Amino acid sequence: MTATAWPDSPLDAVKAAFAALTSGPQPLMLDLDALREGTDLPEGRITVLALDRWLLRHPRSYSARDAVWRELIRRARLDGPAWVIAATALALPALRRYAGQLARGWAHDSYDLDAEILTGFLSALRDRVDLVRPAPYAALCKAAWRAGHELRERDGAEAIPLPEEILEHVTGPRTPRRPWGHPDLLVARAVQLGIVDADDEQPYIDLRLGRRAIEPIAASLGIEVDTLRRRVERIDARIAEAVSDGTLTEATSPQLREEWTRRAQQRQRIRAGRRTPAAATQLLVA
Repeated sequence: MTATAWPDSPLDAVKAAFAALTSGPQPLMLDLDALREGTDLPEGRITVLALDRWLLRHPRSYSARDAVWRELIRRARLDGPAWVIAATALALPALRRYAGQLARGWAHDSYDLDAEILTGFLSALRDRVDLVRPAPYAALCKAAWRAGHELRERDGAEAIPLPEEILEHVTGPRTPRRPWGHPDLLVARAVQLGIVDADDEQPYIDLRLGRRAIEPIAASLGIEVDTLRRRVERIDARIAEAVSDGTLTEATSPQLREEWTRRAQQRQRIRAGRRTPAAATQLLVA
């Protein structure tokens, strides 16, 4: 397809890119064997186009849909633009439906609305959806709908109820809010006191405050996603404890400071003991 023939509509452009991606001699494939447990997914490798058709024919295969979308989201985050296009293309029927619903009473260019819906979807695909929570596809759809609906509201259009098909709103963990001050400052103080380790500060901020996706962050740190998830959950617990005992909100006694410092040193010793020789070598080279 030439540049002059490229569609003006953002959603049509996704369709065109997906057609180019799936019509070549090496179409995008997904191995379903690793995803089949507890689902009715077919066996073996399948093209993404064939997978799209299977999902459309099985709209009530919720466990299969969840498994597929977790894998699509993971690949979109870690394996490059082709999988971003593939995931977006598989959601096109819903995105087009939302665009049509939200365009009712919309007095402006429909392409602007399409672009906002697509931006909301891509933002959730890239960072916002937690793969541990149920119904990841519903969460993507809600983010897309919300983005388009907020554009309508900014321009004074009438509110439209959320579609019933969007089954579940998935929210991320909450960090302490007032009266404990701005969350960034709270985390910085926690680092100063040894409640949060210095090398955990930015990953924690990215995950809890920035609501970024966990998979790329874990990959950049060279650790498993589950390891990082447990680490962040322990930080949550420590911050909650420190807020409760006044460490983060009041003048801190020397005894409390010493206790948090001791616990921080213990964590560092445990981590050092868990590092493999290869990991230690990477740290030295970095």
